[in-house]
Amino acid sequence: MPFVRNYLLALQFFTRIPVTGRLADWVGYSPQMLRASAAHFPGVGCLVGALVAALSAALLWALPAGGFSPLIVAALGTAFGILLTGAFHEDGLADVADGLGGSYQRERALEIMKDSRVGAFGAIAIVMALLVKVALVAQLASMGAAVLCSAAFLAHVVSRTWPLLIIRALPHVGDVAGSKSKPLAEQITWSALAVALLWCLLAVLVVLGVEVSGMQVTLTRGQRWGIPVAGALLASALAFVWMLRMFAKRLQGFTGDCLGATQQVCELAFYLGFLLAWNTQ
Repeated sequence: MPFVRNYLLALQFFTRIPVTGRLADWVGYSPQMLRASAAHFPGVGCLVGALVAALSAALLWALPAGGFSPLIVAALGTAFGILLTGAFHEDGLADVADGLGGSYQRERALEIMKDSRVGAFGAIAIVMALLVKVALVAQLASMGAAVLCSAAFLAHVVSRTWPLLIIRALPHVGDVAGSKSKPLAEQITWSALAVALLWCLLAVLVVLGVEVSGMQVTLTRGQRWGIPVAGALLASALAFVWMLRMFAKRLQGFTGDCLGATQQVCELAFYLGFLLAWNTQ
C-alpha cells in the first residue's frame, strides 16, 4: 500500500492526470511521502509514455499511409504529452535557458531562473526543443508503429530517471521555502534510487521483449532491437553527464528547473541516439 500511495502521489505531483476525491483522500499527503514519491518518477514516465504511444499508434492506424501522417502523429503526440504533464518540464527548460543564457554570474542566473517571465533564451529553447522533438518523432513514426511506440515509451521512462541522479550528485541551491522542488531538496535515498532504476530496467526489458527460461535469456523482438536501445541509452547518458557538469560548474548545484530541463534534453538525446544506432545496422 505505501508503494501504491507513493506512486499515486507522484502521479498527482508530476502530471495533470487527476488523482482527486476519495482516491486523493486515501493517498494522503506528508512531506516524507512526497520525497519518497520521487522514486516513482520513472514510473510516471511509464504511464505517460504508454498513453502517448497508444495515441500515436491509433493515429498511425487511422491516418492515410505516407504523406504528412508521421508529422501529424509526431505533433499531436508531443502536444498530448505536454497536456498530460502540464508543460512541467518544458517550463524548467525555459527557466534554465533564461538563467544560464542571461548571466554568467551564479547568483544572477539563479535570480533569473526564479522569474516567472519567459525571456528570449527561454523562448528559443522551447521552440527549438519542440521542433527537434517533432522532427525526431516524425522520423520514428515513418518507421512504423512498433518503432515509434517502443522508442516513445522508453524515452519517457529513461529521461525521468536521470534527474534523480542529479538530486543524488548535487546539492539543492534554489529557494527551498518557495521552490517547486522543495520535496526534492533533500538527498534522495539509495533505496528510493534503487526503486527508480528498477522502473527503468523493467521498461527496457519490456521494450526488448526479454524472456527468461532457466538460465537462457532471449529477445523476442530479435537482436536488431538491442543496438538501437543501447545507442539511445548511451546518447541519453551523455546528455545527462553534460547537464550535470554544466549545473555543477555554473550553479554549484541544482534547482527544480534543472530537473525539468534535464528530462527534456535527455528525452531528445534518447530519440536521436535510437535513430543513429538504428541506421548503423
